[in-house]
Amino acid sequence: MRLPKSLKTSSANTQEFSPTFSEDDLKQNRLDQIIVIDLEATCWETPKPPPGQEREIIEIGICTLDVVSGERLAKRSILVKPERSTISAFCTQLTTLTQEQVMREGVSFKKACSILKKEYLSEERMWASYGDYDRAKFEKQCRLYKVSYPFGPRHLNIKSLFGLMNGIPREIGLEKAMGVLNLPMEGTHHRGDDDAWNAAAILSTLMLRGRPS
Repeated sequence: MRLPKSLKTSSANTQEFSPTFSEDDLKQNRLDQIIVIDLEATCWETPKPPPGQEREIIEIGICTLDVVSGERLAKRSILVKPERSTISAFCTQLTTLTQEQVMREGVSFKKACSILKKEYLSEERMWASYGDYDRAKFEKQCRLYKVSYPFGPRHLNIKSLFGLMNGIPREIGLEKAMGVLNLPMEGTHHRGDDDAWNAAAILSTLMLRGRPS
């Protein structure tokens, strides 16, 4: 494993390891916060979109999680205007979001990615989501829209982590995982900011439980 160029050992005692990091090293490997993301996308009662439409991100839910304390710092909802689909009645029933609301309050997908990079340092910090859907959806939509991917390479799948740390044979949903940990579901299920907040609670519990006492 290649260490950062600025990593040094203490000359006072060769048995002790005293790492120092340059500013560039710290920027590239930030572990002060984890950005927990939950996406909501256009959806319909049928598995496939109607002709001429495709699934698009309409909400990016964000919860920042302090790594040291495990505290959830803040949550936010960024509404994203769809360009190749419309929000169906079924989607509104599931998420509470309407076409009019998202078009009125939302921003472009490109702008939303810019907010992540500029305000959350998403290219430098680790990010997480409950399952792999969010990562795959971001990658696909960035390719389709020709928008720069807003994250670095470090993605944490909370759903898989939960299963591994609890020794269960298959992954389970967010609501069920919250029940296993005796954590209350807060807010509205299938709203991005609330689901990100709840997913961050699971991650915080797993992080703190796994540390030496």
